[in-house]
Amino acid sequence: MKHLTLEQLREKARVIKMLLLDVDGVLTDGKLYFSSEGHEMKAFNTLDGHGIKMLRRSGVEVGIITGRRSKLVEKRANDLGLTLVLQGREDKFTALQELLTTTPCALEHIAFMGDDYPDLSVMCKVGLALTVSNAHHAVAERAHWQSTLKGGEGAVREACDLLMQAQGNFEAALAPYIA
Repeated sequence: MKHLTLEQLREKARVIKMLLLDVDGVLTDGKLYFSSEGHEMKAFNTLDGHGIKMLRRSGVEVGIITGRRSKLVEKRANDLGLTLVLQGREDKFTALQELLTTTPCALEHIAFMGDDYPDLSVMCKVGLALTVSNAHHAVAERAHWQSTLKGGEGAVREACDLLMQAQGNFEAALAPYIA
């Protein structure tokens, strides 16, 4: 894959019906935080969360496929109203195939945002491969689009805005806030 021209990117983004996200390095900064008692901690960006809510209201389904299992991810997904959540799934393409048995969607209508090698199995097969600015170089080289922001710092929001703009829904999604 290679980065697309702006028009090619808009064409691919226009038909996206489902955005799937990795967690560590995409929805978070990719660092693993543990308390002295061994409790895991993750920081999620509110910009990403609100972008996900806006994108869902515009008609695009949003879900998570992640290699690690975490109650924090479950809580964040619940807070955002996400029902498509597959955790502890290192083989992400197999996880995607399972997800599609209950929520059918053609691969060309799916966007996936990842940052590391395990994400490539999905990124190389879906209609739109997205990544963060600080992704591993091998992932960035294979993505159709790379955010200007790092994982956990608003990159997902940037992707959500991109999809809504390409689909002509951005102004309607923004309207309630500027009325």
